[in-house]
Amino acid sequence: MLNQNFQPQEKKTVQYNTKPIMFVLLFGCFIGMFNETILNVALSKLMSEMHISAITAQWLATGYVLVVGVLVPITAFLMHTFTTKQLYISAMVLFLLGTICAVFSNSFALLLLSRLIQALGAGMLVPIMMNSALVVTPKEKHGSVMGLCISVLTLGPALGPTVSGFLLQSFSWHVLFMLLIPFIVICIVGGFMFLENTSEITKPKIDFLSIVLSSIGFAGIIYAISSASTSALSSTIVILAIGLISLTIYGKRQLSLKQPILEIRSFKHAIFTMGVFIIMIIQMFQFSMNMIIPLLMQNGLKTSSFTSALVLLPGILIGVILTPLNGIIFDKKGGKILIPVGFAIILVFTFLLSRSTPSTPILQITIMYCLIMVGQSMTMSPTQTTALSQLPAKNNPDGVAIVNTAMQLAGALGSALFVGIMTAFQNSYLQTSHNATKAIFNGFNHSVEVAAVLMAVGFILSLKLASKSNIKNSVK
Repeated sequence: MLNQNFQPQEKKTVQYNTKPIMFVLLFGCFIGMFNETILNVALSKLMSEMHISAITAQWLATGYVLVVGVLVPITAFLMHTFTTKQLYISAMVLFLLGTICAVFSNSFALLLLSRLIQALGAGMLVPIMMNSALVVTPKEKHGSVMGLCISVLTLGPALGPTVSGFLLQSFSWHVLFMLLIPFIVICIVGGFMFLENTSEITKPKIDFLSIVLSSIGFAGIIYAISSASTSALSSTIVILAIGLISLTIYGKRQLSLKQPILEIRSFKHAIFTMGVFIIMIIQMFQFSMNMIIPLLMQNGLKTSSFTSALVLLPGILIGVILTPLNGIIFDKKGGKILIPVGFAIILVFTFLLSRSTPSTPILQITIMYCLIMVGQSMTMSPTQTTALSQLPAKNNPDGVAIVNTAMQLAGALGSALFVGIMTAFQNSYLQTSHNATKAIFNGFNHSVEVAAVLMAVGFILSLKLASKSNIKNSVK
C-alpha cells in the first residue's frame, strides 16, 4: 500500500472521472510517441528527394529528441503554473501546428522546423500523463496504471517504423503526417471535454536564468552524446563540457531558489535515485536494441527495413501486453521478486543474443528478443513506481520530470554507445578480413556483450531496489 503522503491530502475527497481522463492522456501520448519514430525508415527517401547527407537527415531525429529533452524538466514548472487542461490542449495545438507544417514541407529546413514544433508539444505530453495518472487513480492501483503508461510509451515508437514502412511502399512520406491530423484533433476535443486539473497550482516565479541553464545543459549533453559518432572528438568534448557545466550551475541554483524550476532535492531519497539510475540502464538497453537489431537485419542479413521492423514487433507487442499485467502483480505482491527476476531474464537472453552468427535463423533472433521483452516488462514499470513512491506528493511532478529527462538522456547515450561499439568492432574486423557480413556480426556481438554487462549491473542494483519495492515503505 502507498504511504498516505504519496497522495496530496487536499485531493483525497476529489472524485475524478478516471476512465475518460486516462483515455485522453494515454491516446495523446501514444500519438506523440508514434510520431517520434515515423520518419526512421523514411530517411533514405528524404536523403534522395532533398539531396541531403545521412548526417543532415539524422537531425530530423536528433533535433526532435533535443527539444523533448530540454522541455521535459521545464514541464514540472509549467504543471505548477497552468491547469492540466490548459497545458495538455496547448501541447496538442503545438503538435497539430507542427504536423500541418510537415504535411506541406517541401524542403529539409521546413521539415526540420516542423519537427521541432511538433516536439515542443510532444515533450509535455508524457510528464502530464504520468503525473495525472498517479493522481486520478487509487493508490493501490499505481503499479497497474504505471504499467499501462509504460505500455503506451513502448508501443508508440515501436509501431512508428512498422506502420510507416508499410505506408511508404505505396505513398509519399507526406502521408505519414496526414495520418496524424484527425487523431490529434480527437485528442484536442477530448481534452476540452474530459480533462480536469490534477496538479497543485502554486504559480512559482519564473526564473529565466534557470530555464536558459537547463536548456543549454540538457541540449548540450544530448547533442554531444547523439552526435559523438559523427562529430570530431574535440568538438564533442567541448559541447559536452558546456552542457555539464551549465547543468551543474543549474542544479546549484535550484537549491538556492525558494521556488525552484525543478525540485532536485528529490535525489536525497536514496531509493528514488537508485530507481532513476536503473531506469536509465533499462532505457539505454531498450533504445539501443531497437537500433542495432535492425542494423544487423538490414546490413548483415540483407532484409528490408520493413522486415527488420517486423522482427522487433512481436517482442514489442509481448512487452505491451505483459507490462500492465506485471503492474497488477506489482500492486498485489510488490517487486521483491518481480524486478530481479525480470533483470535475470534480460541478462540470460541478452548473453545468448550476443552469440548470434550469420547462420542464426531470423526466427531465433526474434524469439530471443521476445524473451528479453518479457524481462523488460517485469522491470521498467515496477522500478518507476517504486522510485516515485519514495517522494512526497508535492514533488510528484518533479519526480516525473526527472525520470523522463533521465530516460531521454539514457536513450541518446545508449544509441551512441552501442551503435559506436558495433561500428568500431565492425571496422576493426574489416582491417583483417573482407567478409562484410561477419564483420557486422562481430560488431553486433561485441555491442550486445557490453549490453549484457550493463544488465548484470542492473541486476545487482535491482536486488537492493527490490527490498524497498513494497510501496508501503515510502517516505513519510
